[in-house]
Amino acid sequence: MRARLYEHIESSSWPGRGLSPFNMVVCVLILLSVMVAVLETEPLLRHGHAVLFQTLEATFFILFSIEYGLRVWVAGENPRYRGLTGRLRYMVSFWALIDLIALVPFLLSLGDVNAFLLRLMRVVRLLRVARLGRFSQAIEALGKALYQRRQELLLSGGAAFMLLLFSAAMLYVFEAERQPEAFGSIPRALWWSVATLTTVGYGDVTPVTVLGRIFAGITAFAGIGLVALPAGILAAAFSDVFQDEKKREFSEE
Repeated sequence: MRARLYEHIESSSWPGRGLSPFNMVVCVLILLSVMVAVLETEPLLRHGHAVLFQTLEATFFILFSIEYGLRVWVAGENPRYRGLTGRLRYMVSFWALIDLIALVPFLLSLGDVNAFLLRLMRVVRLLRVARLGRFSQAIEALGKALYQRRQELLLSGGAAFMLLLFSAAMLYVFEAERQPEAFGSIPRALWWSVATLTTVGYGDVTPVTVLGRIFAGITAFAGIGLVALPAGILAAAFSDVFQDEKKREFSEE
């Protein structure tokens, strides 16, 4: 019985195409629970249907707890997770921790919590959507792509941080006297640097001096290249990973 359940629960062991019926139901429940968590943040809906939301959340908690228990039980079919120590090793694995974290907000919301923590618990419930990642080959491909190009990404991230800090420091030099609230220190100027280098440009803080505007223009042009650099790295990495997967599938056939 456990071996049959393992085939249905562990997506990599399912002999058929796509997801097993069990995991399809789990995906539907995850999407429904996220939709309920989003709707509950609307005061008009929450105040009029508080009991309904509480009942739905309790139902999702029970169903996901049963699913979590089944996953821990059938994990023993994998030689790596056999025995008590194996089960404990499974419980601290990445996806098992995501499953467990998704259950915590309901338990914490049962106590007497302040408004901020209650809002935080509602938002944390949205992490349930991350559980869909265990059923997606794209998530696995993303992990491989990030790992393969980790050095290039770290290099581009380091360059972006250096330019971010340097631009904030220069605007602090040019604008601190004229706009002390926005550029009176390097930490204050960092907000402008983030908005400019990411090409968002909120416009709430802008340089007014000639030298500040000249440097702002240079920073904006540099930001275009820095934003495009990691995007190009990831695109190339994705292409390599998917080509490797196609070659592997072709060789197996």
